[in-house]
Amino acid sequence: MRKTAVQVLALTGAAVLALSACGRDSGGGGGGGGGGEDGGAVESSPGITEDQITFGITTPMSGPTAGPGTCTVAGVTAYMGRRNAEGGIEFGDGRTRTVEIRSYDDAYDPARAVSNFRQMINDGVFGNIQSLGTPTNLAVMPLANEQQVPQVFLTTGASQFSADPEANPYTLGFVPTYVSEGEAFGQLLVDAGEPITVAVLAQNDDFGNDYVEGLESAIEGSDVEIVARATYEPADTAVDAQITDLADSGADVFFNANSQHNLAVQSLLQAQQLGWTPRVFLPSNTSSVTDVLEPGNGGAFPGVFTTASSKDPNDPVYAEDEDVVQFQEDMAEYSSDITTTFVPHCAWSYAAGAALEEAFTMMEEPTRDSFMEAVRSIEGLDAPMLLDGVTINTTEPGVPPINEVVVTEFNGEKYVESEGY
Repeated sequence: MRKTAVQVLALTGAAVLALSACGRDSGGGGGGGGGGEDGGAVESSPGITEDQITFGITTPMSGPTAGPGTCTVAGVTAYMGRRNAEGGIEFGDGRTRTVEIRSYDDAYDPARAVSNFRQMINDGVFGNIQSLGTPTNLAVMPLANEQQVPQVFLTTGASQFSADPEANPYTLGFVPTYVSEGEAFGQLLVDAGEPITVAVLAQNDDFGNDYVEGLESAIEGSDVEIVARATYEPADTAVDAQITDLADSGADVFFNANSQHNLAVQSLLQAQQLGWTPRVFLPSNTSSVTDVLEPGNGGAFPGVFTTASSKDPNDPVYAEDEDVVQFQEDMAEYSSDITTTFVPHCAWSYAAGAALEEAFTMMEEPTRDSFMEAVRSIEGLDAPMLLDGVTINTTEPGVPPINEVVVTEFNGEKYVESEGY
């Protein structure tokens, strides 16, 4: 089958300028149909026509976070590729449309993310979906709401993106908050019912702060104590000095709240070199077995924990799982030209495709406002690739669409549900 159903365009540098200089659709996106309450035609928003809707993703497709960044494109592209090949999705206004996805590389740089978002608007996209990164999405958020352009189903667990829909009506996160991940691990330690010391490494931004906030909230008033703290800047290329300081504490647990795979690997190796082998907590987006634990020799630690909300297609237990089989087929058919290795972001992005489809079916007019109304009306959606019992709900203000996590532990080969500290 020819891979023409979804057009994924990596728009950077001169390629972006070339595209914006020639042949793109103008402003309104063409009569998308639909009718107003008085029976008259509704003017379509940019990026939607009678037979197609176009979204953009600004995400790191180069640099140290390219692995999860490319996944944010690959998963939703795979999902929409199959739906397009089946003829498209029937929207709430009665039109059947295909979905075009355009990707813009920001290399995890907030300034580039803002530039990319402006380019999206110039290119006439309908909205911004699935973009990865706390600092990059925070930089875009004011502009998205000022321009009234949807910025939704974002691949970041920072609480700001879902916390205040009145202040930011066009922005919505997607995955569980970093606060909830930190709380879940902190509660695991508290439930052990014994004195436990913790050393914390945190990225010096909202990403790291949220993880630590969740941990601190869960352990307050317990026998679990944070005895050492260190931070690093998102642009840092090494954390050896910080790990040396933390190792001196001899803490029982290493709470490693960082967002970069290379630094996660480096921190594990440095701890081993120093003879410090505590139990370790890793964020869900930097806990990959192949990208972090194998190169970081994670098996050297008595326990490595993370949280999960989605299925791992590499886990043999899911070899015959209907969702996983379909996911693998769609990734091979429609995203094979996107260079990536599986991290949870691929599964989240695929599930986001199902959430988008659900919103489309409730979208009664070809407008951004109608889309946002539909986006905030999803309740109890059993999206593919999510763990059993984890559903997508957007009707509760202040929390992300996915708000449930399970603490898992590395057993030497894969992550399994943790039985406790």
